[in-house]
Amino acid sequence: MLALGVLAQAAGTLVVATPAYLIPLLHLQQGIPLAQVGLLVAAPTVGLVLTLVAWGALADRVGERWVIAGGLALAAVCTAAAAAAGGLVPVGVLLLLAGGATGSCNAASGRVVVGWFPRRRRGLAMGIRQMSQPLGVAVAALIVPPLAAAGGVGLPLVVGAVATAALAIACAAGITDPPRPPRSVLVATGNPYRRDRFLLRVHLVSVLLVVPQFTLSTFGLVWLIADLHWSATAAGIVVAVAQFVGAGGRIVVGSLSDRLGRMRLLRLVAVAGVAGLLLLAGSGAAGWAAPAAILLVLTTTVSVADNGLAFTSVAAAAGPGWSGRALGVQNTGQFVAASAVGPGIGALVTAVGFPVAFALVALAPLVALPMVPKRDQHA
Repeated sequence: MLALGVLAQAAGTLVVATPAYLIPLLHLQQGIPLAQVGLLVAAPTVGLVLTLVAWGALADRVGERWVIAGGLALAAVCTAAAAAAGGLVPVGVLLLLAGGATGSCNAASGRVVVGWFPRRRRGLAMGIRQMSQPLGVAVAALIVPPLAAAGGVGLPLVVGAVATAALAIACAAGITDPPRPPRSVLVATGNPYRRDRFLLRVHLVSVLLVVPQFTLSTFGLVWLIADLHWSATAAGIVVAVAQFVGAGGRIVVGSLSDRLGRMRLLRLVAVAGVAGLLLLAGSGAAGWAAPAAILLVLTTTVSVADNGLAFTSVAAAAGPGWSGRALGVQNTGQFVAASAVGPGIGALVTAVGFPVAFALVALAPLVALPMVPKRDQHA
């Protein structure tokens, strides 16, 4: 169940992340303005925002297997259609639909992990599950720039369509829905949002902490190429390494959270995020290419470390009757922020440059620090 959840989410992330790695082709070679390209980058994320809560509610009602498999199949169809389309507007619309379809994995695969693993192992298991996003981004960073150079916008999208179609078949065949309490028990537990503000605070913290994550994953590649004069291939390798290291970091942080507590580690991640972004800005302003690449890897690792902590905490606090919807709300808030990163940070970079933009992004984890709840909560 864990392996299928990881691969399904990674395939969906590959589709969502692909437009970010078309920036060198569309902006640097074809001259399309960065803010306009940022809209294309944001399109699949906007699709996620529009559908996450609905997918979560559907998973609460009918289970995880067919939600994941059906969503991935729909994503494959939309991505294949985008590969065959001409012009940025049709491609953007189809990628919006594909992104919405991949939202099925976000809430439902998290429910699989929470349902099949005991509380004492959920941090580690969710850390492994959460490595799917950086793995998907890493694959996109490695394959999209050379594929786009060879075959234009369509070829990388074909790869995404094939990946999501293959995982739709695998999940339909291999996923078994975890056992759940009787309906009467689920109804009796009530709405966790009425109990206290724990879930809302975790949602707000996650919204803020996702801004550095998507800033680096979206603009790290073009920053290395445009400002620090790395080749597209070398820059893609650096970004891929950052994502692979970040994936491993999620596992380590998840395992530690089973022993030390998730909220304590969430505060440490926010502090490290502020420091990493400021150092990254400084190295970029100085033009230090090698230190900047190392700091990009380290700061990217920090920027993705919070996801598993927050995701596990939300699922545990919401309980089995509400975890799908709560995880949908969790991801909706994150992807609302993420969808603004493409055009927003693109415009900010155009106005003030990459180093100052990175320094300003450090305000997000700084503001998040006092919002982190003092202790973990379980339903």
